[in-house]
Amino acid sequence: QVHLVESGGGLVESGGSMRLSCTAPGTSFSFAAMGWYRQAPGKQREVVATITRSGTINSEDSIQGRFTISRDGVANRVYLQMNNLKPEDTAVYYCYVRSRNQGKDTEYWGQGTQVTVSS
Repeated sequence: QVHLVESGGGLVESGGSMRLSCTAPGTSFSFAAMGWYRQAPGKQREVVATITRSGTINSEDSIQGRFTISRDGVANRVYLQMNNLKPEDTAVYYCYVRSRNQGKDTEYWGQGTQVTVSS
């Protein structure tokens, strides 16, 4: 079982910055993909950005040029640097990882961390 530990989050003013991080302590293998999703009140969970083991990034259009995802493969840690935050970025942000073993994918989720952007 994979346990994800998230840090960062909180309250920031519009235009501010925040950094989220997520790690999977105790895991000895590299994840096929790591990333972040978010869920705003009354909305479905949506992908923010993901990054594969080879460095391929997939990100949501609204965060282009403002958010940057990165990962430390050795430490199995993923970061989300968020700049120029907007009130519409307010949501619970969930860390996501996907492992692959013998062709089978397994997904794991963090508990979520609240990000609130005040206008």
